Amino acid sequence: MKKDNAKTTTKDKKKSGFKTLLLSVLLSSPGPLVLGIGLTVGRSSTQISDFTRRSAELLAIISSFVVYCITNKDASFDPQRKKKIEAGSNTFVGIIMCISGLSMIILTFISGNVNKGNVGPAFVIALFGAITNSLFWRKYSKLYGELGNAILGAQARLYGAKSIVDICITLTLFVVATFPGSELSYYFDMIGSVLVSIYMIRSGIKTIIDSRMLARD
Repeated sequence: MKKDNAKTTTKDKKKSGFKTLLLSVLLSSPGPLVLGIGLTVGRSSTQISDFTRRSAELLAIISSFVVYCITNKDASFDPQRKKKIEAGSNTFVGIIMCISGLSMIILTFISGNVNKGNVGPAFVIALFGAITNSLFWRKYSKLYGELGNAILGAQARLYGAKSIVDICITLTLFVVATFPGSELSYYFDMIGSVLVSIYMIRSGIKTIIDSRMLARD
């Protein structure tokens, strides 16, 4: 009876992991679209960086969701094959994040001090993201503690970093919107974009290293 209850509990937690990942995909999907539309009226380098970052992160979340579904559909799934699939997915995500970070740094320094336009849509997305990502970070951390699943652990680290970056972007875009065209907003915008770029590169490198260690275990 206890074994049956334990199996049921584990199965329910795996379903919770599936639902959380699915919700992550659904909530993350509109971000790049709204920011892409917002780029037609705003040209903040931080806004462009945030659009690139969210697009890359959406790929990371979708990849994690697909891998989680594949590796948890059957309790008898080969553990070594599971590690290889997870490692391959994480390496792919890490490479995308590094490329995105490098491209954002280049874009930041060639954009110049031009009129940034309306950054309102990007500000709303960043503010909503800071709140939502903090909630997801807590949820993934709890699930990882209960199941010890590598995919959920990676998502917990990702959403913890996403929360911090979104707070940084929210503050930056607030300054840009409050003091449009000023020298203060220019430097805040540039610093915010560089910080996002550094985060992307650092996270990408860490993801690649972690995936190689996972494959070797």
